Amino acid sequence: MKQLIPASILACLSIASSASAADQANGKQLIDTHCYKCHGTEIYTRPDRRVTSLPGLYKQVQRCELMLGLKWFDDDINDASTHLNQHFYKFK
Repeated sequence: MKQLIPASILACLSIASSASAADQANGKQLIDTHCYKCHGTEIYTRPDRRVTSLPGLYKQVQRCELMLGLKWFDDDINDASTHLNQHFYKFK
């Protein structure tokens, strides 16, 4: 029984780690497939960008998703926002 508990904890951590990697991959795939069709990366790096905070980034991704009728889940919007933040915005 004592050996089963650490093994169970390790299994849960492995699953959580895999889910995190899948979320990062999902965010990248969503951005690559949908966002870059309308614009390149220059919109994320321009000096006068509209997005100035992490909540603002989430709302902007949500607006784009709605305008394009993509029907993403909340997790997809979060994954895409996280990807953009990690690679371009770097909000804390």
